[in-house]
This record gives sequence, C-alpha cells and structure tokens, in this order.
Amino acid sequence: MAGQTAPVAHPRGGLFFEDFREGEMVRHRLTRTVTQMDNMLFSNMTLNPQPLHIDAHFCATETEWGRPLMNSLFTLGLMIGISVNDLTVGTTIANLGMTEVRFPAPLFEGDTVNVTTEVTGARASRSRPESGIIEFLHRAYKQDGTLVAECHRQVLVKRRQEA
Repeated sequence: MAGQTAPVAHPRGGLFFEDFREGEMVRHRLTRTVTQMDNMLFSNMTLNPQPLHIDAHFCATETEWGRPLMNSLFTLGLMIGISVNDLTVGTTIANLGMTEVRFPAPLFEGDTVNVTTEVTGARASRSRPESGIIEFLHRAYKQDGTLVAECHRQVLVKRRQEA
C-alpha cells in the first residue's frame, strides 16, 4: 500500500506476530526434489522399518504403488521446513500443535515439492504478553500440481519489542 513501509523482520529473517495478516497466502520460494537417500535416512533415523518406504522389491511385488512411498513424516517435516525461511526463522518460540494432517496423494523419489502457507488465524497470547499465536494452513504439492500433504499448525511467535 502507498505510504506503508515493509515490516522489519527479525535479523534472521522471520516475521513477528504483528506482521501476519489473516487470509494472507505465501507461495514459498524454496522447492526440493526428494530422493531415495532422504527416504532411507529418515526412516532409519526414526527406527521405522516399514518396507513400504525402504524395500524396493517388496514395493514392486506386494504393493499397488510398485515403488517405495516417501515416508509421510518426512513429507510433513519437509513441508513445514520449507515454510520456515519465509515466515518464522528466529521468531518461533514453539510449535503448539498440528491438526488435520492429511496425505491425499503419494509422494515418490524424484518428485519435486513446492509449498504454500495460508495464515488462517492470529491472536495475542493470553498467558504470554510477549508472544502471539499464529495459525497456518500448509499445503505441499508435487511438480504436476497434485496436493500431497496438508496440515493446520499453531505456532507461538515473538511479538515485536517496542524500543
């Protein structure tokens, strides 16, 4: 808008509570092509032996997909991680929760993920006056536009400190 200045972000780049506007949509700049190594490392680091993620022969012979699915918790983490640079790096105090997490279509090795975030709510914290609660709706898509993940997330973020 004419006459308005852009908000001053945190030195690390994140936005403060006052900078978020309900209804705002952010198309994140970062994208990421997911790999077999991502799937193997994440599944092994989280002690998840599900052959649906780590056994190509099992997937080829015993599943409808014919190949390993990306671990859904990796997909969830990637989706949220992609949003951090544009929204909350340096200003998040804590994640408060994630609800309505869905994976409506499969994600496979070689797919490229892009993410959008809609600000669906913002309110001052009643118990912590130096912070506020932002509600996000994150959505991840693969390269052909297919929605592969979404979740609502509530985040406790810093308020701007008055000088």
